[in-house]
Amino acid sequence: MSQFVFFASAAKGLVSVVAEELRALGATELREHPAGVHFSGDMAFGYRACLWLRAASRVLVEIAQIDADDAEHMFSEVHRQDWQRWLNPAKSFAVSFHGGNENINNTGFGAQKVKDAIVDAFFERHSRRPLVEPQRPDQVIHVHLSGAKARVSLDLIGGEALHQRGYRIEAGDAPLRETLAAGLLWRAGWPAIAKAGGGFVDPMCGSGTVLIEAGWMAGDVAPGILRKQWALQHWPQHGVEVWAALQDEMRNRADVGLEQLPLMLGFDRDARIIPVAQANLERAGLDEFIQVMQGRVEDLHLPEALPEHGLMLTNPPYGERLGDVSTMPALYAALGEAMRRELMGWEAAMILPKEAESWYLGWRAFRAHDVLNGPLECRLLRFHLQEDQRLTPRVQDDGSAARLVRACAAMAESNGAQMVANRVRKNLKEFTRWAAQESVSCYRVYDADMPEYSQAIDLYHDLDGKRWVNVQEYAAPAQVSQEDARRRLRETMSVLPDVLQVEPEQIFLRIRERQRGEAQYEKQDERGVFHKVQEGAAKVLVNFTDYLDTGLFLDHRVTRAWLGEWAQGKDCLNLFCYTGVASVHMGLGGARSTTSVDMSRTYLEWARRNLELNTLSKTKHHLVQADCLAWMDEAAQAREQYDLIFLDPPSFSSSKRMQGTLDIQRDHVPMLRQALRLLRKGGKLVFSNNLQRFKLDTAALDDLVIEDMSKASIPRDFARNPRIHQCWVLAFKS
Repeated sequence: MSQFVFFASAAKGLVSVVAEELRALGATELREHPAGVHFSGDMAFGYRACLWLRAASRVLVEIAQIDADDAEHMFSEVHRQDWQRWLNPAKSFAVSFHGGNENINNTGFGAQKVKDAIVDAFFERHSRRPLVEPQRPDQVIHVHLSGAKARVSLDLIGGEALHQRGYRIEAGDAPLRETLAAGLLWRAGWPAIAKAGGGFVDPMCGSGTVLIEAGWMAGDVAPGILRKQWALQHWPQHGVEVWAALQDEMRNRADVGLEQLPLMLGFDRDARIIPVAQANLERAGLDEFIQVMQGRVEDLHLPEALPEHGLMLTNPPYGERLGDVSTMPALYAALGEAMRRELMGWEAAMILPKEAESWYLGWRAFRAHDVLNGPLECRLLRFHLQEDQRLTPRVQDDGSAARLVRACAAMAESNGAQMVANRVRKNLKEFTRWAAQESVSCYRVYDADMPEYSQAIDLYHDLDGKRWVNVQEYAAPAQVSQEDARRRLRETMSVLPDVLQVEPEQIFLRIRERQRGEAQYEKQDERGVFHKVQEGAAKVLVNFTDYLDTGLFLDHRVTRAWLGEWAQGKDCLNLFCYTGVASVHMGLGGARSTTSVDMSRTYLEWARRNLELNTLSKTKHHLVQADCLAWMDEAAQAREQYDLIFLDPPSFSSSKRMQGTLDIQRDHVPMLRQALRLLRKGGKLVFSNNLQRFKLDTAALDDLVIEDMSKASIPRDFARNPRIHQCWVLAFKS
């Protein structure tokens, strides 16, 4: 029997599936192309591909490869083909033209030239013109032009593409194309699972497309079994007996295979779609074998007779089917919980948009396949439903962002993620060299360099040589949708292990919002895990989980170094001392004494541990828990005096333990006057705050020497944000 070259076209993401299907059918010579698979075989094999390929869109048989550098050359090459072997002149035909070159750059013009060449050839050789019918032709000639070569083929399918199986008369919102559903099942390993007796569940089955394709696959039913019209039947070389034998074989296999179907179930929360799914199952011949029923994912309970192994594959709603996108996290979480509760030991797979927040499922995907669902870029995520694959928090969870980082690892290849990765790499290369020269072990490697990715990323090296990453996500502006903000954060998190060479467990995340009152002191968690890091001569304890901040404000690195240099032989006061790191620097700088005042018992305990870590004695270094404003009045009455004062108040505070509220813009002059009452002649008061719109009232302080140190106090790694804080040194006029 004559050998032919065929081409099975396929959608993006399904080409490799079609290649695997062809190998399963017995193909030995095939070549993948971005739009499909070339393969060779006799007429019977080509026909078998038409009947049995589940993920292919069309099957073409090659007529010729021709030279087509310009229109006239192409016309001549098409004209000289023996068209009586390929087209039945009693049937209508049309030309589908794709591609182009510099001389033929209009597909309509290309199709017209090919059509004219075919018609003229028929007329000149056989004195008759075949009927041209562009709308619903019996036969279609496909031409693909690339450079100076064109491939001319005959469509063996005709009419509707292979995804039109014939069972789906009605559908729900945004159903999967049948070929895509079949491709997803193939990718998820359903043929092997079904062969081993595994069950199948679709908890969001809609109109039943996935169920039917799974049933046909498990029941050895050819996807072409219901199709009535085939263009190959008009082919002059058509093998009638070959075709009839293949169709008989197809029906016999279905009769045997359907009797061996495993348990297969479908559910959907929309009661209106259940009759549609049942009608589709009936047309597919599966209504006696597959059960569908109304039910929510949240309430999913499967029968005790469920096999120990099987596959859950579903197409969760998104876009139009979802309606309100804010319900997505709850829906995914409910689905993930149903997988845990009902399907442990099974395999699971689902198709989701690339940007979908799949981490809400609570499961780690071991594989992701890129596919197109219509115009939407999606992924097929695959899961082993085993206990060690869950992402659900456990009691022994370390508080890191590891679950999130792993869950969104597949996003690392997105354009946005790669932009962030490239920027962080660039910064890291620059700052690593600088940090080594300056002996800086904790520094910022990304500071919202790209405004749409509004994260700050800090890298900490501890005293054991281990790296830690602290990510701060600032609340998105009102004009940025929550969806976009979440996606961009996930893209950022996805690249950090590779770029910063850390394990996911070494990455921590904090979402920042404006803090009021005692919120600035409240614990975010309670784990008590501290890490020792070095800043200059000082050893410092940092905590990545329990509080909004780590205990070390990196942007004040330069200011703290100044305080250490100026502290020799001085009595020093640290107001609003936080974790006491400035006091440590002053103590190590040779201060005669330090006094650290803060309202928070927690932070004072942290300061005590920092002082002890640096062997600074309690007798010279004092800690005071008090409202700083009230304490300054009491200290002034007691005539306490200091040579060096560091005043770094919050921008706003309304704690119950404070007398009234603090607004740094409104209150800074009286606050400074209070502190100046404690400053010795010849001393320095270092005043800093992080209110970006702050303006120092120099007119009200014109009796002082004021030096603006803001620009000089900004470390190199914070240069992109020069208003992260402001800093002045105040002294009495001599």
